[in-house]
Amino acid sequence: MKEIIACIRRHQVPATKKALEEAGFPALTIQSIEGRGKQYGIGGWEAEVDPELNKVLGSQQVIEARINWIPKRMLTLIVQDQEVESAVKAITEINKTGHCGDGKIFVCPLHEVVRVRTGEAGREAVL
Repeated sequence: MKEIIACIRRHQVPATKKALEEAGFPALTIQSIEGRGKQYGIGGWEAEVDPELNKVLGSQQVIEARINWIPKRMLTLIVQDQEVESAVKAITEINKTGHCGDGKIFVCPLHEVVRVRTGEAGREAVL
């Protein structure tokens, strides 16, 4: 099993959830996060790509990048090894704009999963 962690733009969550559901991945966890990439801030064009950033920038026009924490959403889902490519493709196709800030996807090994209610472990715990 694998844990897929995707950090994406906030306004892309509904479309990403829909794409994952259509690809057969209805179960996921969503968290509000903040961070920044190697650009160390926001350029003025970012607010056009992610309209939610207008709230962060306010009426200020940013000509040069400056350091800001960018609000994002982190989606976490658990998939079987053979499902990783399909899940990553669903997330990537919806979120790829070609601009900085499209997000990151991390695929991590999962050693064990236990369903608390029943004690089921492994694959049965996530079905």
